[in-house]
Amino acid sequence: MKDYWQNYIDGAFVDGGAGRIDVINPGNGEKLAEQALADSADVDRAVQAARRVHLSGALSDLRPVERGRMVQAMGRYLLEHIDEIAKVLTLEQGKPLWESQIEIEGAARYFEYYGNQAETVEGRSIPLGKGYFDFTTYEPFGVSAQIIPWNYPIEMTARSLSAALATGNTCVIKTPELTPLSNAWFAHAAEAVGLPKGAVNILCGLGHDAGAALSAHSDVNQIVFTGSVPTGIVIASAAAQNVVPCVLELGGKSAAIVHDDADLDAFENDVRWGIYFNAGQVCSAMSRVIAHDSIHDALVERMVGVAQSLEVKAGIEQPEFGATMGAMVSDAQRDRALGMIAEAQSQGARVATGGHKLNRPGAFLEPTILTDVTPDMTIANEEVFGPVLSVLKFSSDEQAFRIANGTPYGLVGGVFTRDLDRATSAARQLRAGQVFVNEWYAGGVETPFGGYGKSGYGREKGREALWNYVQTKNVAIKLKG
Repeated sequence: MKDYWQNYIDGAFVDGGAGRIDVINPGNGEKLAEQALADSADVDRAVQAARRVHLSGALSDLRPVERGRMVQAMGRYLLEHIDEIAKVLTLEQGKPLWESQIEIEGAARYFEYYGNQAETVEGRSIPLGKGYFDFTTYEPFGVSAQIIPWNYPIEMTARSLSAALATGNTCVIKTPELTPLSNAWFAHAAEAVGLPKGAVNILCGLGHDAGAALSAHSDVNQIVFTGSVPTGIVIASAAAQNVVPCVLELGGKSAAIVHDDADLDAFENDVRWGIYFNAGQVCSAMSRVIAHDSIHDALVERMVGVAQSLEVKAGIEQPEFGATMGAMVSDAQRDRALGMIAEAQSQGARVATGGHKLNRPGAFLEPTILTDVTPDMTIANEEVFGPVLSVLKFSSDEQAFRIANGTPYGLVGGVFTRDLDRATSAARQLRAGQVFVNEWYAGGVETPFGGYGKSGYGREKGREALWNYVQTKNVAIKLKG
């Protein structure tokens, strides 16, 4: 572990104009390293480097298959260095070492998928009659600004970076202040595969300084942001001043509706992944379970068993896949979750298990389940972003949909039932960008992902994501004769 990590601008590792920031290991509360902190001047240098490469055509003029091969090679580079990346990711973020390895494998999959997709972005001809030849082409926007969240710094960077590069854009990435270190390997990968200097720029900076400068920069042509609703609104407002398109993924309060005919054995496994993977710090986490009143008590008993079976300890102590959970990303994030648990109790909710921080250094919170939760409670409407599951009851399908759709969010939803008609009806009626049936997190890189309402707009993953990074040009030719 290096003591000091720099930013990466125009093909070189450099210091930051705003000094340095401490990176804390949430597994023990101790200082891990220092990271260079960018200011607005650093942001401008990065944007100008990306703009220079874009205008040169060094990426956009390539045959798409050539770009695609470089993108795929970046994914292979991550896999070749998975052990060293995973260790840094775990130490800065808190997740188990085996979870970090899964994240890096997922990141590599994005590069594989979008590298393959590079040569499939095709236009079409439009018949206008004998005297015309009309066709469309897709062109990259230019400079893509990508503001990355702290919960999955490797995978979320890969998700946007791979699609942007595959379509010929250049990129400026602002890493999260809490987890900036592991993103350095994208710079190494860009160099290793032969991308032009300036095609990929990576810097860490505070949101009100570097983040604000990047989202408002007049030479940025497209923005991708994953994070909170308030920050998303600020970024979208800044982008609107320059009439720049955004992709916003702003989290959720996603619900799983569990019917009386559901396979409860299978659902236990979904609870483990749905709310306790990455200590619940997942935008599409199963943060609410809406249980049919006839199975509520039995389901709660099963879910409590899952929560109590998890061993919570420092992620670096968890190299092997298993029933374990790491720290949350910071003491502040853990304390926010504790505050929301206390508020829920004051409003009438009951803690079935968990609800306390661990008596040891680090940002640890017990896997928690709250029952007697009602739709009007804060905990049922606001995102905790932690290992806290709220359980509500329903007696009719209509009531279940009303509860599930009763928040401002609409990222994902789920339904668990053996009844195909009931499942199909739920898929239509749930107000969410993705609906899981009988398996939470069903789908993959190939399936589009994005939200309704305050969960944001635009789609990531799948072929739909490619259209975020290109604009359509129509060419109409008048023919003689």
